[in-house]
Amino acid sequence: MGIWFTEKQTENFGITAKINKTHHSEETDFQKLDMVETAEWGNMLLLDDMVMTSEKDEFVYHEMLAHVPLFTHPNPKEVLVVGGGDGGVIREVLKHRSVQKAVLVDIDGKVIEYSKKYLPTIAGSLDHPRVEVRVADGFMHIAESQKAYDVIMVDSTEPVGPAVNLFTKGFYDGISKALKDDGIFVAQTDNPWFKADLIQQVFQDVKEIFPVTRLYTANIPTYPSGLWTFTLGSKIHDPLKVKEDRFFELETKYYTAPLHQACFVLPKFVEDLTK
Repeated sequence: MGIWFTEKQTENFGITAKINKTHHSEETDFQKLDMVETAEWGNMLLLDDMVMTSEKDEFVYHEMLAHVPLFTHPNPKEVLVVGGGDGGVIREVLKHRSVQKAVLVDIDGKVIEYSKKYLPTIAGSLDHPRVEVRVADGFMHIAESQKAYDVIMVDSTEPVGPAVNLFTKGFYDGISKALKDDGIFVAQTDNPWFKADLIQQVFQDVKEIFPVTRLYTANIPTYPSGLWTFTLGSKIHDPLKVKEDRFFELETKYYTAPLHQACFVLPKFVEDLTK
């Protein structure tokens, strides 16, 4: 029969995966961390019994969090990733040659440590010379930064435990101050089937701070419901007005230039969350 893991996504629904073996399990200073090998999705990182990333489908999330804002900004040089200790977003950021420095700030060094060990295809760029890794509180790093970054990406867990502060209006206001005058930020904002209220609140908070606010989606099968949202806030640049000559070819599995436009076309029940 084997061992099966179920992420309980609501009181009445969950997603289940067969586990071949557990590589590592511990209670860190911040959360419960499990690194497991699944039969369907390869190695998988779990935090507080929630799927964070898996080898098979990780490219969708990491590409969409990184490339949408980086192609929207005309010349991103200084980039910050808050959270994202698995290193997947950093890997995608480095595909943009204009980026001179990519800073990763994750509060839990254990995520970084075990991602390097068990998720090398995801975390393999964390030691790149253009990358600076800081084990620190992302909320505080943002509060201490002033006009330091062109693009900020918030790669957080769901709003529980150490990530609660990363879904507040005060945090988004701090991000605005940490961005340069033409800066852009994007955050993962969960799914519209089970977290509609969260998406609606985040969108309105961001809209009160950033002149350009957009919601876009991607299909990520190991995340609750499979339909995932990202909220983008920009001081000047609109992701729907990127000129064709801005796009250049890079190695991706999900993101494309046509998809950059298409991902902002929302199902009506999702679009209604932005009104």
